[in-house]
Amino acid sequence: MEATAAERDTRIAALEAELSDAKQRGEAAAAELTGLERGRNQAIGKYLTAVKAANPAIPEGVIAGASIEEIEASLATATSIAEAVRASLEAQAKGTRVPAGAPTRTEISIEDLSPKEKIAYGIRKQGGIS
Repeated sequence: MEATAAERDTRIAALEAELSDAKQRGEAAAAELTGLERGRNQAIGKYLTAVKAANPAIPEGVIAGASIEEIEASLATATSIAEAVRASLEAQAKGTRVPAGAPTRTEISIEDLSPKEKIAYGIRKQGGIS
């Protein structure tokens, strides 16, 4: 019985040593993981800043994400929206163009102006106060 108890005590001590070693390795791995996560987050932040800087036509708040995949998806969405807006504005600009050779505007009729407005008009016409 004493031999069995001694064997058990030896086995318990060996298991406790293994457990302690495993705990230390676990703590070291957790610390390393924390460092890696911190580095990953910094890298993602720098990537986000670089993507925003590389796309100045897109408002900063539109591009966002907590991972590279989210940032890429956000950029793709923002780019497609920006292209649609640009195309719409170009179409509107084409529709509102004034043809070359349009008649120039004539001077205003001063007959309908009040005396104060006539004086102001005369001063502006001579290059005075506007």
